[in-house]
Amino acid sequence: MADGIFITFEGGEGSGKSTQIKRLKDKLESAGRDVVLTREPGGSPGAEEIRQLLVTGAPNRWEPVTEAMLLAAARHDHVVRTIRPALMRGAIVLCDRFYDSSIAYQGYAHGLGPQVIETLTDIAVGDTRPDLTFIFDMDVETGLARARGRGDGEDRYEQMDLAFHQALRQAYRDIAANHPERCVMVAADQSMDAVEAEIRQALKDRLSL
Repeated sequence: MADGIFITFEGGEGSGKSTQIKRLKDKLESAGRDVVLTREPGGSPGAEEIRQLLVTGAPNRWEPVTEAMLLAAARHDHVVRTIRPALMRGAIVLCDRFYDSSIAYQGYAHGLGPQVIETLTDIAVGDTRPDLTFIFDMDVETGLARARGRGDGEDRYEQMDLAFHQALRQAYRDIAANHPERCVMVAADQSMDAVEAEIRQALKDRLSL
C-alpha cells in the first residue's frame, strides 16, 4: 500500500462502535484528512447485496461454512473495489468490522475454528491488513438491549441466543490478547465522550495521528 492507514472497529452487537467510527471520521476530516468510511458485510455494491443475505432472516438461515464463504466473497469484493484503491491514494480507511468479525462470529461462536477463517481470509484479503483495530468490549445483555432498539430489520445476529453472544465476547477478548501489537481493547460501557477520548489517545500513541 502507499501512505494510507487502515483502521478497523470491532465488537459485539450494540457496543457503540458505529457511533464512534462516525465521530472519528468527522474529527479526521475536520483536520483535513482524506477519510473513507466503510463497513462489513458491505462496502461495495456487490458486497452490499451479499449483506442483505447475511443480516436478515432467521438465525439458522445459513450453515456456518456457507455463511463464512459468503462473508469471504463480500470481503474480497470490498477490498478490491473500495479499500485498496483508497489506501493506494493515501486515504485513511475506517471500516466498521473486518476479518476479526469472521474469526469471532463464525470461527469461535459458530464453532468453525479460527484456522478455517484464516484460510478464507488469506484468499479474500491477501496482504490488505489493518494497521490498528479497536475492539469494543461490553456486557452482552446491555449490548443486545441497545441493538434490539435500532429497529432497522438487520437483526439476524441479534436473534441468536445468549450463549452465542457470550462466546462472541470471549472470542474478541482472545483476539485482542493474541494480537496486542494491532488491537486496542475499549471499555464500551463508558460515556460516548470517554470512549472517544480513549480512541483519540490510542491513535496518538499507536499511529501518531
